[in-house]
Amino acid sequence: MFFYVLGILILTLGIAFTIQSELGASPFDALLVGLSVHAGLTVGSWEVIMALLLIGCNSFLKRQRPEVSGMLTAFITGIGIDMWLFLLHFFVTPEQWYSKAVCFGIGLVVTGLGTATYLYTNFAVMPIDRLTFIIKELTRTNIFVSRTIIYLVFLTAAVMLKGPIGIGTLLTVCLGGPVLHLFMPFAGKVLGRFTDART
Repeated sequence: MFFYVLGILILTLGIAFTIQSELGASPFDALLVGLSVHAGLTVGSWEVIMALLLIGCNSFLKRQRPEVSGMLTAFITGIGIDMWLFLLHFFVTPEQWYSKAVCFGIGLVVTGLGTATYLYTNFAVMPIDRLTFIIKELTRTNIFVSRTIIYLVFLTAAVMLKGPIGIGTLLTVCLGGPVLHLFMPFAGKVLGRFTDART
């Protein structure tokens, strides 16, 4: 449970960094920001709402009962995003292109690390990450391909809502999958040592 919460906090910190960089958030996060700007509510609130919709989508694709435990992760993620955005607003306001690039780079890496960390616990997987594995299974490909497919779908929606799309968004689409793929075995190796030490 500790690594589960820690992973989500790391993940949401990374998301906040990419949004704060103003170079373009990931397609999903850009969609959330676009919804927040045009329809009200916070970015975190839209995270929860979209999670509910994705749970329904995942249930349809897998033809099984809705995995409502994912709402717990979405709820904590929504709180985390709003919390980090509030805090970073005071401490991280990059103005030059290079500082924005550093901010985005930190966000991309931290997001991948956080996602891999909480996924390792296999507890209440976030609906969008569950969708990644479902598409991976249905298309018989890997995480990189399935994640990229999802990113492209949300990118289209984010563009329609005029979310924060930029070079960072393109980099996330191209590198988000590989970064997660890179951190998955790393998280398993490092966290595995902690769990083995406790048994």
